[in-house]
Amino acid sequence: MGPAEIESEGEPFEATVDAVLDAATGAIEAAGCEEPRADSEALVADALEVSVGQLSRDGAGEVPPEVAAAIAEAVRRRAEREPMAYILGRCEFRQIELAVDSRVLIPRRETGLLVEVATELPEGARVHEVGTGSGAVALALLTERPDLHVTASDLSPEAAEVCRENADRLDLSLEVTVAAGLPDSLDSGIDLVLANLPYVTDSTIFDRSPEIRREPRLAVTGSCGEDGLGVIRGLIDQTPTGWRMALEHDTHHGPAMRELLRDATTMRDHMGGERVTVGLAP
Repeated sequence: MGPAEIESEGEPFEATVDAVLDAATGAIEAAGCEEPRADSEALVADALEVSVGQLSRDGAGEVPPEVAAAIAEAVRRRAEREPMAYILGRCEFRQIELAVDSRVLIPRRETGLLVEVATELPEGARVHEVGTGSGAVALALLTERPDLHVTASDLSPEAAEVCRENADRLDLSLEVTVAAGLPDSLDSGIDLVLANLPYVTDSTIFDRSPEIRREPRLAVTGSCGEDGLGVIRGLIDQTPTGWRMALEHDTHHGPAMRELLRDATTMRDHMGGERVTVGLAP
């Protein structure tokens, strides 16, 4: 049997590793994705079950027909602007790897600021994360500070299930509750409430990359209202007076967030934008 073929733009390509990479890159680039070569390398390496670094050493090697077909399907999905993390089924967040799919928001680097706030707590402190999604923040915190008592909740039963699956995969014990905002069962001994709640509005979502519209709308926009702070305000209103909170928000929300919380300060993300505000519930 001769080399398998992979199709891109309707043209067949001999399925050596180099040919498949070039074909995949062309298709992904034509779709307007920002990093077509990096995307194609990740997809091809994943299908071949090798590291990206091995691709250059195996460039002349033949890709089996069934693997070429799997790559073609992955490239098609990426060309339709499905997020890479959903296609691969996983993503890296701080020191852990998480399984992710369309049930949950894809963790972003800037959300790691929430973890950083919590790592400064004293030994044995109690932390609750609202809107945990994949469990990225809570599970990263348990990995980095196993002495803390961490619980989590999410409005979506589907997201809560993903979180539990990730906890099991990482062999971490995490109590996850399905609840809107703070669970009724939460006791009064919480030292910090963490949350990355929806803050993108129904209009401004179209100013962002197409990939975000493939993520669960409940986690992206929710009931944010015109200024994007509707869900965040709801959680602050529900939180007992004096409880410490660390809340992620859009980069233009810093001044408003410092008005919503007492004794508040705002942390900047790696791009310099105001991203997480820490303060006390009024």
